[in-house]
Amino acid sequence: MDPARFTQVDAMTWRIEPVDAMRVPAISDLERIEESGVAAGARPHCVSDRAKERQRREMGTLGSGNHYLEVQAVAEVFDVKVATAFGLEKEKVVVTIHCGSRGLGHQIGTEFLKDMVIAAGSAGIALPDRELACAPINSEIGQRYLGAMRAGINCALANREILGHYARRVIQHYFPASSMDLLFDVSHNTCKVETHVVAGKARELFVHRKGATRAFGPGHPSLPDSLRDVGQPVLIGGSMGTESYVLVGDVTSETKAFSSACHGAGRAMSRHAALKRWSGRKIIDDLALEGILIRSPSTRGVAEEAPHAYKDVSAVVAAAEQAGLARRVARMRPLICIKG
Repeated sequence: MDPARFTQVDAMTWRIEPVDAMRVPAISDLERIEESGVAAGARPHCVSDRAKERQRREMGTLGSGNHYLEVQAVAEVFDVKVATAFGLEKEKVVVTIHCGSRGLGHQIGTEFLKDMVIAAGSAGIALPDRELACAPINSEIGQRYLGAMRAGINCALANREILGHYARRVIQHYFPASSMDLLFDVSHNTCKVETHVVAGKARELFVHRKGATRAFGPGHPSLPDSLRDVGQPVLIGGSMGTESYVLVGDVTSETKAFSSACHGAGRAMSRHAALKRWSGRKIIDDLALEGILIRSPSTRGVAEEAPHAYKDVSAVVAAAEQAGLARRVARMRPLICIKG
């Protein structure tokens, strides 16, 4: 079991609609959050005091790096039927938040990485790389890790709900006739216990999604009734200067990748290389000319996250679709990007 420095980084998207134009009743947030908002089996007492202290004052914050709160407009619809089920149509405005447990998950992963290097040797496991540190699932350390990691997931879920609450307050202050309904909150960088068919038999598996996200297809029993006929929304964020996508889990994703898809474009170069190549101030000015407003306390952070520091998100999304992992539903263009 590879802790892989899980950070419980996730994404969630809200639709903004005029109250008098709503065609469906308000949707409960919990119904639209993965695992109904709670990862079962969390064991907070397995989280170290150091990890708790690191995260204690961070709730309700975005964080730095590639985390963001972005106001987007739906620029293109690829699947009208699914988009209608998701409440998306061209030129509608959405708010997407990408953030996680604010250092808690990373600290948990770092600490267990050290302990599991020792545990792996004791279990007779030869590691080609210490970053692949692992332990038997049913061992004492294996169970402690799972409990701590699930506590980190719950913290990330709570953090995004707090940010969503603040976003709703701001939007409704300036646009009192508007409503924000949660489309979906989906996790990545986690380990989940799920049932999948392997060699013709249903088996309970521990599915690690590092740099990947869940993509349940139509009919999956874990999906709420309102989404079960079409499948799970899959949120693929772009950079602050490029489009983002909403996809839907494909019926073939289970057999191809245990119901998983990519969660973003992925970096094309390191943050260090991006810093040497671009000026944060110039990126802010250039994006302003395109109608994209950036608000960040750090121009260095903007340079590190320069749009061209990432792969072409449209190409990555097209590859995921061609591979049968998830299908494109809508493309969003950025209007306002807020970075921590």
